[in-house]
Amino acid sequence: QVQLVESGGGLVQPGGSLRLSCAASGSIFSIKTMGWYRQAPGKQRELVAEFTSGGSTNYADSVKARFILSRDNVKNTVYLQMNSLKPEDTAVYYCHVIAGRTHMNYWGQGTQVTVSS
Repeated sequence: QVQLVESGGGLVQPGGSLRLSCAASGSIFSIKTMGWYRQAPGKQRELVAEFTSGGSTNYADSVKARFILSRDNVKNTVYLQMNSLKPEDTAVYYCHVIAGRTHMNYWGQGTQVTVSS
């Protein structure tokens, strides 16, 4: 089992920045991928950015060059630095992990990000 605790959402003006944090606990040794998804009202949940089991980092095209995914292995935490935010970035952001031999999906509780003037 992996538990995920997110923080850092909020309201920001267009062009502003926010940083999301996701701390993992439990069976962290079994984590294969870790990153962030988001879901806007009326839309499907979509990948934002993730660290893959192969050691690479994937970004959605819509956030490349604006968002940066990083991690602190000591704290078992990943961070999503979101810059140059746009109204279309408004969504609930979910931390996501795939872990274990059966590749179980784990989700955080979600944190709201609203970009509006």
